[in-house]
Amino acid sequence: MGNLPWKTKAEELSGFFSNYGEVLNSRIIVDRNTGRSRGFGFVEVRDEDAGKMVEALNGIEFQGRILTVNEARPREEGNFHLEQG
Repeated sequence: MGNLPWKTKAEELSGFFSNYGEVLNSRIIVDRNTGRSRGFGFVEVRDEDAGKMVEALNGIEFQGRILTVNEARPREEGNFHLEQG
């Protein structure tokens, strides 16, 4: 999910999302250099809960911010072409 307040902790996400289904894990993505939140994170839930959680929570207010919630997609590998010269 995105648009998280900078001060949000993973435990707060788990607590909030658990009102809508079983939360298996949650984490906030932080900047490697500063250790500060980057404003987005991931909540791992059971497959059968995912769709209803996205529907219920996308666009809802959390700690004064409107959340953007969607299912994570696998990262696409970049295709790189190296030229030799």
